[in-house]
Amino acid sequence: MQSFKRRLPFSAWHLLLMPLALLFVLPLVQMVLTSFMSSAEINQFPPKLLPTSLHIEGYRALLTETPALRWFANTVLVSAVSVLAHLVLCSMAGYGFARLKFAGRGVAFLVIIATVMIPIQLLMIPTYLMFARIGIVDTLAAAFVPWLASAFGIFLMRQFFLALPVELEEAARIDGCGTWRTFRSIVLPLARPALATLAVFTLLSSWNDLLWPLVAISDDNRFTLQVGLANFQGMRRTEWSQLMAGNVLATAPLIVAFLFAQKRFIATMTFSGLKG
Repeated sequence: MQSFKRRLPFSAWHLLLMPLALLFVLPLVQMVLTSFMSSAEINQFPPKLLPTSLHIEGYRALLTETPALRWFANTVLVSAVSVLAHLVLCSMAGYGFARLKFAGRGVAFLVIIATVMIPIQLLMIPTYLMFARIGIVDTLAAAFVPWLASAFGIFLMRQFFLALPVELEEAARIDGCGTWRTFRSIVLPLARPALATLAVFTLLSSWNDLLWPLVAISDDNRFTLQVGLANFQGMRRTEWSQLMAGNVLATAPLIVAFLFAQKRFIATMTFSGLKG
C-alpha cells in the first residue's frame, strides 16, 4: 500500500475527490453547451448532450430582447457595494469586539450572533415597511442596504483577530501608533486571508440573492440579474437557449472571482513577525 501511494503523482484522496468534482462540473458544462444549441436541438427527444454546431441565437436574443445588460450592471453595482461595505464595516466591528474593551461587549456580541437564528422571512415585512418610510423601495438601494454588514461577517473577522498575536499590536503602540493606525497599518494587512474569504462569501450571497430583491423591486429596469431571469420565464414562453445563456452570464463572473481569490480563500492563516 505504501509503495502504491509513493507511485501516485498526487494524493490518494484525489481518487475520491475527482469523481465528486466531476459530478459538480457536469451541470455547468451542460448549461454552457445548451446555451449554444438551437431550440430544435434542445427540445429534441432523446435529448442531445452536444450541439451539432454552435448557435448564438440564445445570446443574441437575450441581449436584444431583454434588458439583460442593465440587469447585469445592477447586479455588479449591488454586489460591489455589498462586498466593500462588508469588508469595511465587519472588519471594524470584528476588531472592536476582539480587542477593544467597553461595557456590554459580550452581551452586544451575543445579541448580534443571535440574529443569525432569525429566519429572513420574519424580517421581510418589517424591513419592507421601514424601507417604504425612508423611500428606497423599488430602488437598487433596497437591494444592497441589507447586505452592508452581517452577523456572520462580524463573527468571522472577530475570530480571526482573536487569533492574531497581541504582541504585534503592542509593538506598534510602543512605536507611537494609535488604535486606528494599528488597525489600518498592522492588523488589516495580516487579515487578507479572512478579508478574501469574507469577500467571496458576500459576493456569492449578494450576487445570487433572489427572494428579497423580488419583494422590494418591481421596476424591471432596476431588476438584478437573478430577478430578471426568474421573471423571464413568466414574461414569455420559455426559450431554453436564452435562459441558459442568461445563466451563463450570471455564473461566469462568480467562477472568475473564485479563481482569482482561491489562493487567499484556501490559504492557511499562518502569521509571521514574531520570533522565539
